[in-house]
Amino acid sequence: MDLKQQIDETRLQAMEGMDIPWMLEQAVSRSPEKPCLIWEPFEGESITLSYRELQMKARQLARGLHNLGVKEGDFVILHMVNSPEFVVSWYACAELGAVAVATNTRSVARDLRYFSRHTEAVCAITQPSFANLISDSCEDVSFLIVTDSNAGQAGVIPEHIDYIPFDEVYDSERSLPALSRDPQRNLSVQFTSGTTSRPKAVLWTHANGVWAGKLSASHMRLRFDDITLVYMPLFHVNAQGYSMLATHWSGGTMVLQPKFSASRFWPLSLKYRVTWASSIPFVLQALSKHPVPDHSYRFWGPGGNFSEYFPQFNVPMLGWWGMTETLTQGIVSDVHHLGPTGTIGRVADEYEIQIRRDDGSLISPGEDGLLFIRGVRGVSMFKEYYKNPKATEDSFDADGWFDTGDIIRMDTNGWLFFVNRAKDMLRVGAENVASSEIESVIHSSGLVEECAVVGQPHTMLDEVPVAFVVPLEKFDVDELKSRIIAICSENLADFKVVRDVYVVESLPRSTIEKVAKNVLRERLPKIEV
Repeated sequence: MDLKQQIDETRLQAMEGMDIPWMLEQAVSRSPEKPCLIWEPFEGESITLSYRELQMKARQLARGLHNLGVKEGDFVILHMVNSPEFVVSWYACAELGAVAVATNTRSVARDLRYFSRHTEAVCAITQPSFANLISDSCEDVSFLIVTDSNAGQAGVIPEHIDYIPFDEVYDSERSLPALSRDPQRNLSVQFTSGTTSRPKAVLWTHANGVWAGKLSASHMRLRFDDITLVYMPLFHVNAQGYSMLATHWSGGTMVLQPKFSASRFWPLSLKYRVTWASSIPFVLQALSKHPVPDHSYRFWGPGGNFSEYFPQFNVPMLGWWGMTETLTQGIVSDVHHLGPTGTIGRVADEYEIQIRRDDGSLISPGEDGLLFIRGVRGVSMFKEYYKNPKATEDSFDADGWFDTGDIIRMDTNGWLFFVNRAKDMLRVGAENVASSEIESVIHSSGLVEECAVVGQPHTMLDEVPVAFVVPLEKFDVDELKSRIIAICSENLADFKVVRDVYVVESLPRSTIEKVAKNVLRERLPKIEV
């Protein structure tokens, strides 16, 4: 066994006896009656769950799922916007040993059909507004569970849908089957965009989940008395790992909203004396249009040290970088040492980082290069791309370095800055989008001979997708645009739908095969909002 294998083995041994039910039990034993989750819907009454109540509800729901036939190792789709039911369902799957498949609620039928079939999910839990979509798309699930509201807002379930009301699943009588503490048991799946035409299923173990909570809490120096406002979607790693799991690891309190609301942000922050929040640049821009009161925030985590906002908000901005595959931040700044404007920080102590030139050598200060990260699979790195061994194998080199696809610059003092995606990816708001997925949908229309999708700069969303197409035959330009956008709307989540279509006679090429997308990007003015 070489030195790297020995180190990896110590990481695996360090997780013995630790899984998500264990983590929640630790919080319950420390402070059973402390508020764990405070639900603030846009309509209806707020709800507070203590750590004991969350654990009780998760176990009761797990018993109910087991009564319905869900077993250890089965996959369960959770298709919900932020809500107490999402949190309870996620922990219930962990208590039962099932695998929570958290799906993006902006997905369309084509996506959900793929998610369901790829994971062979046995059931789905959703909200009234998605019941028809899930019923039609996830045809192979054994049953459908539907909550009584859309994150607090009244909802109507179509009469033809066969479903089980969420509140009727709880079982407070029977016991759960005994479950050993296995850190390497499968915990959850999140689908993430790659450079292929289909998202990849990132599979986490229980050790991954515990690691995400523990290390995120450590990086942010979270305290027992910290309170976070969560409005980022829980089906993503940011809210799920950085916010929910980190808060529950440290014993803090999570104030949960269905989604971001600029008008509600400050009232809730003041009501609960919120101390920190994970964020994105879009939120900073939206809040900059509102008066800033005296507040209790210690820091925000928007992903970069956007110090230009400090005079207005009086909140330190924590830089970081991470992805679903890394569970937490592989690069992070310190709340006491934020670094220069725009930095994402320095290498986290728990990971190994290389920034390589095109020839594989390491960059020097002042240069940029492709980011590679190394950790321990199933502990500090995801387990695998579920049912996609080739994608898993292709993502790691022979020495275990994971190719992130991100270009990072190092300044002369060693601080790191995000530059761009090296792979053919777009960053639309907080979402990673593979241009190849959009191109595949456009090609399937039979309307175009060639197409290329690139990102157009956007003041609020970083960039939005637009398409350059060479039509198969002569079309009215406006008609062709409308048909392509309609096809994208039917087959892609809304953030993946092209905002515009440019009809061209040919596409520029850097080689005989490769489209020169940089030339296309240069033609696009920035969209000002």
